[in-house]
Amino acid sequence: MKRIFWRGVWLSLVGVIFVVFSSSAVLASGIQITEKGTKGLGNAWAGGAAVAEDASTVWWNPAGMTRLDDNHAELSMHLIRPSFKWDDDGSTTILGEPLSGSDGGDAGGPNFVPNFFYSHAFGDKWRAGISIVVPFGLETDYSDDWKGRYYSTKASMFSLDINPAVAYRINKHFSVGAGISAQYIDAELKNKVDYGTIDAVLAGGAFGLTPQQDDGKAEVEADDWSWGYNLGVLFELNENTRFGLTYRSKVEYDDDDGDATFKTPDAAQGLAAIIGTEDTGTSIDLDMPASASLSAYHKLTEKWAIMANVTWTDWSSFEELRVEFDNDAADSVSTLDWDDAFYYAVGATWYYSDQWTFRGGVAYDETPVPSAKKRNPRIPDDDRFWVSTGASYEFLDRWGIDFAGTYIWTDGDPKIKKTTDTEEDTFRGNLVGDYEAYSYILSLQINYTF
Repeated sequence: MKRIFWRGVWLSLVGVIFVVFSSSAVLASGIQITEKGTKGLGNAWAGGAAVAEDASTVWWNPAGMTRLDDNHAELSMHLIRPSFKWDDDGSTTILGEPLSGSDGGDAGGPNFVPNFFYSHAFGDKWRAGISIVVPFGLETDYSDDWKGRYYSTKASMFSLDINPAVAYRINKHFSVGAGISAQYIDAELKNKVDYGTIDAVLAGGAFGLTPQQDDGKAEVEADDWSWGYNLGVLFELNENTRFGLTYRSKVEYDDDDGDATFKTPDAAQGLAAIIGTEDTGTSIDLDMPASASLSAYHKLTEKWAIMANVTWTDWSSFEELRVEFDNDAADSVSTLDWDDAFYYAVGATWYYSDQWTFRGGVAYDETPVPSAKKRNPRIPDDDRFWVSTGASYEFLDRWGIDFAGTYIWTDGDPKIKKTTDTEEDTFRGNLVGDYEAYSYILSLQINYTF
């Protein structure tokens, strides 16, 4: 009865938290959210695929479940607070006029990201588990009057990944694991439309509109389900040293049931009818990238362990964000041309006592954005450094609590140089400037073993 009761408590908590925070999304490296579990965050995800010390290994490397005795349930919550403050450096319209408006304020803001993990033991060799995480996310929110409003005023994407997995211990050295992901995304993109400049360039001012004053609003919304898979191998050289290798597949979305809505000034209604900026359905194709991780863990002494990780992400599959309109208006395109990127991390763990464990780690996180010209105000990403620390406390026999904190800063000020010499940005303006960017993360996790 006790087991049934506590399982019910956990499932109820998970349901409540994912409903409450289901609209939360946050910008990470690219649009990836690395925060999945709290113990690993304390090491900056060093050794992510090899440590296998709690149920979050269901996500990081399902083969690691074979190292877990009993059954494990974990619920974590991350407060992620990115900051993106843009500073103008001579932005102009295609007509050569300075872009009017403010610098946009802080486009970042606090977000809450939940995780849930469960691992169940079936004898000595078999394990099964499930992870429920937010793998990708995006939220940038500028003031409506900022100078880059024709590129974006708000971009938001929430994703949810439900990943059941199994693991099998082949022998004392090798374990394998595999899982299937059901993944959901919900995206919203908003920007202003400069009908005045469009009128001046395309119609010679025939509609009498004023550049940067007769603005309209555009909003695109889309959501879709898709699926992928993950594979993992754990090699345990001995009781103190192990290596993990994992692969997560690409997830392809093809949503042809989105919506585009426009708010157009009365004076611009005629022009809107000609260029097709009227309410209509949309289609969006989007590929979330494949990734692979190689990790190592080594226990130096009874009290100290070190770990390392390298992760490759196939961001080159993320070539563009294209919205096709059902009314045959010209596609809305944001060319990205991202590059593959690597994440490198090293960390250490101090097993201070039976109750207390302390962690630390540093990481270097490459951006997929190839240049200032390709950097988009919806995703003002750049290379970044991580410093993390964390602690665990075991109490009440089967219960534990984990804490972690991380500070992330960019390698210099991310620069943006969008120009009107590309067809897609002709009426959006020459947006030139740089960002002051940083993030911090605070994480809490509750563990129950039964």
